[in-house]
Amino acid sequence: MFFRITLAAVLFAFVAGCASTGGGHWTNDWRNCMAAGATIGATAGGLSDADNAPEGLVAGAVIGSIVCALRAKDEDGDGVHDDADRCPGTFPGAEVDQHGCEPDLDGDGVPDRLDECPDTASGARVNAVGCEGDSDADGVLDSDDQCPGTPAGAKVDEFGCELDSDSDGVVDSKDKCPDTVAGTPVDNSGCDLQETYRMKNVHFAFDSAQLTSKSKASLDDALQILKRHEELVVEVAGHTDSVGSDSYNQALSQRRASAVRDYLVANGIAAGRLTAKGYGESEPVADNSTDEGRAQNRRVELRQK
Repeated sequence: MFFRITLAAVLFAFVAGCASTGGGHWTNDWRNCMAAGATIGATAGGLSDADNAPEGLVAGAVIGSIVCALRAKDEDGDGVHDDADRCPGTFPGAEVDQHGCEPDLDGDGVPDRLDECPDTASGARVNAVGCEGDSDADGVLDSDDQCPGTPAGAKVDEFGCELDSDSDGVVDSKDKCPDTVAGTPVDNSGCDLQETYRMKNVHFAFDSAQLTSKSKASLDDALQILKRHEELVVEVAGHTDSVGSDSYNQALSQRRASAVRDYLVANGIAAGRLTAKGYGESEPVADNSTDEGRAQNRRVELRQK
């Protein structure tokens, strides 16, 4: 009795351990397990008593077969035992590797069976069918797109960037003067930049040189121009209306011009390209006797030198 119990324990432990090694191993075939069990059983029986060898052979064969059969489940029917299957639930009939996973030759995470773009570049983001995205729908894949976020319908080059036919630094979709002479400084509409460029909607707190939040868009427009044309050297000119004394308005316009210059320098424009000068109320462009006129006179300009 002791022999039988010991034999069963030894066989179960050995064959179960072997069977758990999974795909591609000799234990995948129950006949191999039977032969191994019979060999171990006969050997163990013979060591105990020569008369026990035949009994050990039979017992070993049976136990080996049963253990392998129990451990060799394959729920998804892909030919790889569940205990070795890294991709359980494989699609019926799909080709799999030794780990039970479908092949993915381009490594994009989409199995070849579903991959409509089987040669995706390494590391590229793909959709459910293995193809790269084109987030801005400009016809250039995201991995090649150097100008993501292109406006819908805009014409782009092979890098996904909008065209600039006259090379003035303003893309065609925003260029209102598409035939600018090469080398001519332009504003943000692509038209010739005036010698004196008025910065619209630059506002300050009352009786102060403190820029308001509403001024940011106009200030950033000026930044675009200056960054696009690095050769420009300009004077930031400040102006006031006629309310108050001449001397007070002169000083206020100087502080305001300096505040705009400081903003431009803080946002990347070389200080050497900018000077600031206040003109007070000396250069009106409208009638100071009306609210509308005074509002027009309170202004900041960029004057090319």
